[in-house]
Amino acid sequence: MQPSGAPEVRPSDIATEIALTMRRMCVAGLPRNYEIFYEVFNGTNAELRAEFEALGARPTQEALDRLSRKFFAQNNRGSLIESAHDLVAARASEILALLGRERVSLEKFGEVLDQTRGGLQCRQEIPRDLLQRIIGITAKATEATLEQSRQISRSMEEKSRELERVKSKLEQYKKLAETDPLTRIWNRRAFDRKLAKIYDGAGGVMFSALILADIDDFKHFNDRYGHPVGDKILQIVARILTVQAGAGAFVARTGGEEFGLVLEGFSEEATGKVAEAARAAVANAELAAGPSSRDCGPVTLSLGLCMASEAAGPDDLYAKADRALYASKVAGRNRVTHFSALSPGKFRKNWLLYREE
Repeated sequence: MQPSGAPEVRPSDIATEIALTMRRMCVAGLPRNYEIFYEVFNGTNAELRAEFEALGARPTQEALDRLSRKFFAQNNRGSLIESAHDLVAARASEILALLGRERVSLEKFGEVLDQTRGGLQCRQEIPRDLLQRIIGITAKATEATLEQSRQISRSMEEKSRELERVKSKLEQYKKLAETDPLTRIWNRRAFDRKLAKIYDGAGGVMFSALILADIDDFKHFNDRYGHPVGDKILQIVARILTVQAGAGAFVARTGGEEFGLVLEGFSEEATGKVAEAARAAVANAELAAGPSSRDCGPVTLSLGLCMASEAAGPDDLYAKADRALYASKVAGRNRVTHFSALSPGKFRKNWLLYREE
């Protein structure tokens, strides 16, 4: 899909064509701008394309940023979180200011008490009227201090509640930034962080595992039925994987039609059972294409798994699980392969296998 007037281009030419088009339209070479242009050229979002074309031949950066905020919410993670951080800092400063006022008020009250005590100590007999004045002054100072404390207490409660609301929004922004917008499961950013966390301490390595799952012949579904059907398949597979992995498991879309599952507290045998159950559930799922609900054929997964104890770190764990996944592809797809079952040096990756899909 391309902007109006753009020539038809082959997939291999898209990057070059995007760069030339952006230069012709005087658009800055920012990552968020490249993503907009890529989706307009190669995506399936008709609404995005229509709004993009409405911007004209010389779109402003402000107009492009509005599109980015609307259609690529995850790209605004930095500004959203920064804004929330600013609000948290502002509310914290207000609370500190209230505490400062309380301290000053108490210090003044202490001065009044010190002066009163000094006046009482320097006289053996105090005239009745003077004593009444001292008591009156002390009572007024006490009441003023108490009222000040009550006001500050109420203000602090309000600021604390607002601070909690802002903190909640901040957590929502963080979650949005780590969520895949199509499938609503974790994205690659969150996946990489989760994988690294396994090796933060020795306790997480022994019974942790990584399963990589890849939809077989996914390009076939996109080419035959269109990207909307492909997107629907991705969503269904994501839901199945989440259900089969169970509560507490970490399920992410790691890119394209690939998913990653991180299991903790699982033996290799138990991990294999989860992977096999997920494979079977996807293979047996009923999938329909388009408004006519036409059966689009079976969807299958190839899966590879590796225990964290078999790897030296997160990158090594991913590479070994990927080797096991590749072995499943070579062996005929729609199966689960354990890294521990592979012979050393066997199944070195041939990227042509992926290109054929």
